[in-house]
Order: sequence, then C-alpha cells, then structure tokens
Amino acid sequence: MYTVKRGDTLYRISRATGTSVKDLARLNNISPPYTIEVGQKLKVNGSSATAKKSSSRSKGKTAAVTPSYVVPKSSWPPVGQRCWIWPASGKVVIPYSTSEGGNKGIDIAGTRGSPVYASDAGKVVYVGNQLRGYGNLIMIKHGEDYITAYAHNDTLLVNNGQNVKAGQKIATMGSTGSNTVALHFQIRYKATAIDPVRYLPAPGGKPKC
Repeated sequence: MYTVKRGDTLYRISRATGTSVKDLARLNNISPPYTIEVGQKLKVNGSSATAKKSSSRSKGKTAAVTPSYVVPKSSWPPVGQRCWIWPASGKVVIPYSTSEGGNKGIDIAGTRGSPVYASDAGKVVYVGNQLRGYGNLIMIKHGEDYITAYAHNDTLLVNNGQNVKAGQKIATMGSTGSNTVALHFQIRYKATAIDPVRYLPAPGGKPKC
C-alpha cells in the first residue's frame, strides 16, 4: 500500500513504486484525469488490499495532478534541428505518453553500471537527487530551447555548470528513485516534454540532422 502525500501524482507514485500508471489506475479504480487525495491509500504491485479514501482530517485536500505539458505534435520542433544520439544502449520498456499523468519521456532498460551518454552537446544545469521520484538526476541545456534529463543514475560523472560533448559519458545506469535498473530520459522543448523517439536516430542509424 502507498499513502498519497501532498504533491504526489500517479506518475510520481509509479516511478517510486515500480507500478505502471496504467496498473495504478486499474488497481485503484481511478479514471482520468487521475485525481488523487492526500492520505488516500493506493494498491501497488498487485496488492490485494482495498484502496481507501482519505480520512476526514485530510478530506478536501487534493494532491496535485501533473499537467500534461503536451502541445499538439504539429507544434513540435522539426526533426533535424539538433543531432540527438541515444543516451544509453537498451530496449525502450516504457514509451512516451501524451496522457494525463503519463510518461513524459522514455525508459531504457539496461544493466547497473552501464554508461549513460549526453544526447547532444550542452551545459549541465542540474546534478543531484532533490527531485522526488527521479533519483540521481542530470539535466543538460542545449542552446536556448532544449533541455534533456537523465534520471535514476547510479554514479554521476559531471558537475553543475560543466560543458559536455555529444556522446560524452555523464553517468552510469542505476535504480535510484526506482525499483528497476533503467534510464529515464526526457527531451524538453521550451519546457514542453516531447517524444524522444521522434528525434533519436533509428537503432544503428545516423543522427537525424
């Protein structure tokens, strides 16, 4: 069972417990827009216990629902503006989703300690683990409009403010803030999450630029 805290969303709970957003919604009979309440008890990982509503003490306090921050694909930047490369080797086990509370990036499965690379040249703007649900996180700014995020790392190999090259090893894959070893990778354009697979090259192919 998981007790909902202020600021929680189904996506954050999914990352913290290893239970997919789809399973959380199904197990707890939650329908879009996936509103949850502070103090609410949620079944996770197939728990057979009954989900409970919040107590009268916390009634009326609704946990924040993460906005989709998704714009129509027609408004996404054209492919080829930047030369993105894959940040890690492995299978995409959780794809990008436009649904409310869905995955705003992709999750790439791998083995602990395998390398994580900068997807393009840029400047490191965040290194740390203060953002709940993301574990050891690195964020890199690319020009004025793009930021990439690399979450759940084991070892962090760069520092805040450091300039990095495309393909430079910046971390090793881990499971911090998650129950499985995988890299959670995001590309954000003007703060909007876009589908990384749209911009990454085909496996073994050249960058789309």
